[in-house]
Amino acid sequence: VLFVPGDIRDLFGSWSHDSNWISYTIITDSNFERAYAYSLSENKSHQLSDGLSNVSEPVFDPSGKYLYMLASTDAGPLVNWFDQSNVDKELTQSIYLVTLQKDVKSPLAKENDEEKPKVDKKEDDKKEDKTITTLKIDWDGIQERMLSLPIESGIFSNLSLAKEGELYYLSSSFHSSKSSLNKFDFKKRKSEELIPASNFQISGNGKKMLYLDKGSWYISDLGAKSKKDPINLNAISIKINPKDEWNNIFKEAWRVNRDYFYDPGMHGVDWDAMKVKYQPFLKDVSCRSDLYRVMQWMFSELSVGHHRFSSRGDNLNTPKRIAGGLLGANYVVKNKRYQISKIFGGLNWTPNLRSPLTEPGVAINKGDYIITVNGKNVSGTDNIYSFFENTANKIVTLKVSKNANGAEARTYKVTPLSTELAIRNRDWVEGNMKKVHEASNGDVAYVYVPNTSVAGFNYFKRYFYPQANKKAIIIDERFNGGGSLADYYIDILKRPEQAYWNFRYGKDLKSPSASIQGPKVMITDETAGSGGDYLPWMFRKFNIGTIVGKRTWGGLVGVLGYPEFIDGGIVTAPNVAFYSDKGFRVENEGVAPDIEVEQWPELVIKGHDPQLEKAIEIAMKQLKANPTKKVKRPAYPNKTKN
Repeated sequence: VLFVPGDIRDLFGSWSHDSNWISYTIITDSNFERAYAYSLSENKSHQLSDGLSNVSEPVFDPSGKYLYMLASTDAGPLVNWFDQSNVDKELTQSIYLVTLQKDVKSPLAKENDEEKPKVDKKEDDKKEDKTITTLKIDWDGIQERMLSLPIESGIFSNLSLAKEGELYYLSSSFHSSKSSLNKFDFKKRKSEELIPASNFQISGNGKKMLYLDKGSWYISDLGAKSKKDPINLNAISIKINPKDEWNNIFKEAWRVNRDYFYDPGMHGVDWDAMKVKYQPFLKDVSCRSDLYRVMQWMFSELSVGHHRFSSRGDNLNTPKRIAGGLLGANYVVKNKRYQISKIFGGLNWTPNLRSPLTEPGVAINKGDYIITVNGKNVSGTDNIYSFFENTANKIVTLKVSKNANGAEARTYKVTPLSTELAIRNRDWVEGNMKKVHEASNGDVAYVYVPNTSVAGFNYFKRYFYPQANKKAIIIDERFNGGGSLADYYIDILKRPEQAYWNFRYGKDLKSPSASIQGPKVMITDETAGSGGDYLPWMFRKFNIGTIVGKRTWGGLVGVLGYPEFIDGGIVTAPNVAFYSDKGFRVENEGVAPDIEVEQWPELVIKGHDPQLEKAIEIAMKQLKANPTKKVKRPAYPNKTKN
């Protein structure tokens, strides 16, 4: 058994060439990876790294002389992966080499300051020595025998070696999806990019490599710089007995939850009995959708959210969708034509927020009638969306007119969107912000957070900071899809005022400058969950302000990774559960508002937003009762001696 300092939460392991040692990492209580080497003969682990940097992927060189590893000293925010505040943090790594014996010289050392290391051209011609030597490690002073390879820091992974002196690894970037397979050559003391790849593996004999690029797998000679044809996976045929496969998936899903569910007592449910109870239904299952229905019945016995399935197999009940294009507009039928009743504004310099009818050179206005699409006449009895099938991101010719009869028609070329979700959401958000601004005479800020992940992080930064000079704030988390733990929002919202700074000219500055000290109101609803449950829970815990709306979804038993099914699908087994000094709460309960407000359809149809209107009312009442106080600048000091 490997020596493990504390509970195992993650483990990386690599064998030495003689199979007598295993190098591995353990995640410590501070969430940093620490490297160890375990001796099978001694039944003992030796510490390789000090824990002050995040060390990963320790791998032995086939010669037994060296050990390679990745290390980062700026990984602190990112290793705390559960926190939303690390969303925009970047990590850089360096590749290190450790000489395992005291008498082994650095492979990076030059013979002198002028000479470059000589290359033995006959070395590759020598017969390969297949004698396996026993690995010996000198532990005394090993920390001083760690060397950094002359490779610019980056994001690296998959350190691999086939022979001494050639290190292969993947290099990627935070700012791009591109990654490449690279090779560091100790003879040349430099690294070179070989081919684009997102994964790779060296064959057992060290002659070939299997690698993945853009969804296709390739096999080539190790170190090759050019691609061959991809492996034709479509040529592989496997005979499947669906009934046998479904039985296997059912049993595997049951086992995954038995082994991964956060509560070993399974919420008091006799889990063995549940298998016996639901397995008989399998004889009547005729498709995968039926199977998942039976599995969902079984998992519902646990009474916990975040239970879901996915499959790469047959889905007979899933209809085939025909992609369409959208113009970012609303229509009404008038005078037997489709008339544009609203055009959603966009940010056309941002690709996912562009609005086709507002782009440069397109002078289409609210009130215009759509006469033809790609030359086809459009009447009020047609389904207008049928004219835009398969047109997303393709050029379409529109003929429009301010007259229903087509007089004085104008023709434009536009590029429809595949989805209007982003621009419609932005319209809703900025419409709410306008309502709050007008109702509060500009005193109250409005910030919407769609989730507690990247999108929510970006929304908060975009809308909070420009309004940080307001006296109060409304945070709207309705429809919040969750994600991480929203510590970022909470840290900003509960910032206390510290001090003021005086300049000779211009306005004084407060610190922190981006902070709102006045009333804070949060709007919740029944669709906000997971991280969207935890956000209002923290808002209440820290007494930040008042919550209005509806009770949240109630799902704070989260999910991480699980083994795949035989068909590539997965089932979740909620395995990370929230608790506090009040016990295991929120799951199946949600977070109740201080003031409950229903979104009555009659009012919403008329253009009202009862929850937002109540939030404005509360913020204004609290602001009136407790107006923000501004510290008066004191008299300038007199430093003269009397």
